[in-house]
Amino acid sequence: MRSGASQAVTRLLSLRPHAGTSPRVNTPEIFDRAARRLRRDRAAPDFATYDFLRAHMLDGIAERLASVTRDFIDVLDLGCFDGAFAPPPGARITRLDAGAVFADSIGGVQGEEDQPHFAEGSFDLIVSAGVLDSINDLPGALALARRALRPDGLFLAAFTGAGSLVTLRTALREAEAHQPAARIHPQIDVRSAGDLLMRAGFALPVADVEPLTVRYGDVFGLMRDLRGMGATNVLRERRALTRGALTRAAAAFAAQADPDGRTPERFEIVYLTGWAPADSQPQPARRGSGRVSLAEALKRGSTG
Repeated sequence: MRSGASQAVTRLLSLRPHAGTSPRVNTPEIFDRAARRLRRDRAAPDFATYDFLRAHMLDGIAERLASVTRDFIDVLDLGCFDGAFAPPPGARITRLDAGAVFADSIGGVQGEEDQPHFAEGSFDLIVSAGVLDSINDLPGALALARRALRPDGLFLAAFTGAGSLVTLRTALREAEAHQPAARIHPQIDVRSAGDLLMRAGFALPVADVEPLTVRYGDVFGLMRDLRGMGATNVLRERRALTRGALTRAAAAFAAQADPDGRTPERFEIVYLTGWAPADSQPQPARRGSGRVSLAEALKRGSTG
């Protein structure tokens, strides 16, 4: 399972487009698009009960957006779920989701995040929370977002990255030691996420990570949350978990519990910040001399 996930990440990163190029069209399909849409449709009716992870991401995005002192007119919510993201006052918002139920419920557009839907320069702000970790062509999706922004437009995103669900991953590996299977999606680390921003052509790219720990009474509570937020396995190569393996996984998960009987699970939330290039922007430091700070990147709003 570990080697399969690593190979998938390697394939994904090897397809990163250079700045200004079109997304690759021959990207290997790591995720099952139909299953992803179906999972989201099934999660939609009760999503508000299980939206804590995306709500946490939206809080982080709102905090970063609050540091930008400029007006935004046209906003895209890329992977909108139930439309919980509140746009800046006075802004027009367009929402897109891969799930038809989510999109229809808020009058949005149903479509894949890594496929073209919007004309170049349509928005001056794009936000995305909770979807970039399950997109087949992440480099292509970022390149499309970059082109959909007007010069000096802002891109803010959050998704679960490398190091997430390590407790569940360990329990499943122990449960299926003799016949390992890919149960958890390949995950992008924060350094690779920053590289992807640069390759997509964003200026002043920043990638940072914040951990979130949630404690569970048993593995079934965690699985119920993942199902409720539409975040279960949608890898193209997947097989059902047997009852015996599930029993062993539950025992292995419980064995990692704290003294009070609750088991901590960790989510590593990667935040991305990038600007569409504009002549008014400061030039980045030479490659290898360190990335611009988050504060400096967000400071663009005071001068744009």
